Amino acid sequence: MDIETLVAERGELWLALAPLWLEREPGETDYARMIEVIERHDLSLDQLEWIFRLELAPVLSRHQVSVAGSEWRSFNEDRLLRQLVGHYRRLRGWRKGFWTLFSGLTTMMTRHRWNQLMTRLMAARGEQPPT
Repeated sequence: MDIETLVAERGELWLALAPLWLEREPGETDYARMIEVIERHDLSLDQLEWIFRLELAPVLSRHQVSVAGSEWRSFNEDRLLRQLVGHYRRLRGWRKGFWTLFSGLTTMMTRHRWNQLMTRLMAARGEQPPT
């Protein structure tokens, strides 16, 4: 898949979900925006989980734990998209297995936010969130 197609398919979704890794907790408007973008992409909860674990977390968790926190607070969307595209294009074979195996570590700092988002998404879809 060429870069333009990949960015057209995933770019908006990646950027909408990136605030899950920011230092501050997402607010109501952040979650509402994320849900709005997710719904435009018509993805299942399972598909979203794998995007979170394999496409986003390996790149964004590095920003989250880096010393350059102030730089991350005002992330550059173009630079972030380039990093995400580069990661996605290499995400096959042993790398996919590696990130699948270690996704628990790369998602642990944002898992509570992700669970909040999924609960809100299920409610927006009229589904029963887990108790």
